[in-house]
Amino acid sequence: MLELNKQDMIDLLYGCTVLGTGGGGKIEHGFEIMKEDFELGRTLKIADLEELPEDGYITIPYGCGAPAAIGAPLPPELDRLPKVESSAVMAFHALEEEIGHKFAAVSSSEMGGMNTAEALHIACLLDIPLADGDPAGRAVPELSHSTFYIKGLPSAPMAVVTKFGEVMIFREMLDDFRIETLVRSIATVSGDDISVSDHPMTIADYKNAIIPGAITYALKIGRLLRSAKEAGKTGREIAALVAEEMDGAVLFGGIIREFPWELRDGFQFGDIYLDGQGEYEGREYRITFKNENIASYLDGELDVMVPDLICMIDQNGDPMTTPDFEAGDEMNVVVLPAPKIWTCETGLEIFGPRHFGIDADYRPFGERKAH
Repeated sequence: MLELNKQDMIDLLYGCTVLGTGGGGKIEHGFEIMKEDFELGRTLKIADLEELPEDGYITIPYGCGAPAAIGAPLPPELDRLPKVESSAVMAFHALEEEIGHKFAAVSSSEMGGMNTAEALHIACLLDIPLADGDPAGRAVPELSHSTFYIKGLPSAPMAVVTKFGEVMIFREMLDDFRIETLVRSIATVSGDDISVSDHPMTIADYKNAIIPGAITYALKIGRLLRSAKEAGKTGREIAALVAEEMDGAVLFGGIIREFPWELRDGFQFGDIYLDGQGEYEGREYRITFKNENIASYLDGELDVMVPDLICMIDQNGDPMTTPDFEAGDEMNVVVLPAPKIWTCETGLEIFGPRHFGIDADYRPFGERKAH
C-alpha cells in the first residue's frame, strides 16, 4: 500500500487536473478542501485493488454542479441560509447509515483538481484507503458517464447533501439518466455546488467495474509536471513531455483569442478559440466544452473528440481549467488516449461524440489526418 505525503498529494491533484480536461474543479479548491489534511500532516493510503477485502464496502464521494460556481457569491435567498463545514463527509456518513455498513475504502468519482480532492480528504480524515481505480479515468459532465453504468451497477442508494446541511437519501431510482435530472436540479437550486456519495458496493463488484491504476496514472503525470518545471522547461516543452510519456500527442499551441460561455441547466457550455503560435502560426483551433472538453477543431475541421482526453497546459506548465483563464493567455493542447472501456459500444453510446450532438463517429486521435 502506497503512503503519500503532502507533496505526493499535491502532485496527484496536479495530475488529476490535467486529466480533468478543463473540468473537475479548480485545483485551488482542491487545496482548500485538503487544507486541514496538509496542516495536520495527514498521509494518504493508496491501495492496490488486490489489497482490499472483497467483502468490504466502498463508496464514491464527489461534488456535483458547475465548476465556475464553486466559491462564487451566492444569491441573497441562498446566502441567508446557514452553512456547514463538510457536506461531503456528511453525505459519506449518511450513506453508511443508510446501508448499515462502514466503508472499508473510498474511491474517486472522476479525475479533477477539486472532485478527486473530495475523496482524498475523506480518506485522510477517516484514515481509510483510497482505491487505485476510478469509474471515469478523466472528468466527465454527467452522472451517467461512469463505467458503473456500462457494467450495470446502480447509483442508488445515494446521499445528497447541500452546503446548507440538507440531507437527502435516494433509495429507488429509475436509471442514471433520471438521477442526473434530479440531482442536477438540486444542484441548480443550491448554488450549483452539492456533495454526493453513491454507488455503495462490495469491493469485489468495484474491482470488476472500474479503470484500475487510475490514481497512480494521475500521480505519474503530476510528478512529470513538477520535475519538468523544476528543470526550467517551458509550458510547450512540458506539454510535449506529457504527450510523449503518456502515449498522447500535442494538438496545438497558441494564444486564447476568446472563450464565450454560459451557465445553463447546471453546466458550463462554450468554446475556446486559439490563434496559433510558432509552428501553428496562421492556424486556428477551437475547443468546445460541456464542463469538460468534448471536441476540438483545427481550422474548422473536426480534429479530436470524446472519449479521448483534450487537456490544456499553460505557459508555466500548469493545467488549465475552464473558464479560469483570460484572452491573451498561452494554451498548449494535448490529447491523451481514452481508457479502453470508453471505446466499447455502450461507452460510445453514452460518452461518444453523438451523445453531445456531434454528427460524427468516434475516431481515435491516432487516426487523425496528417496536419
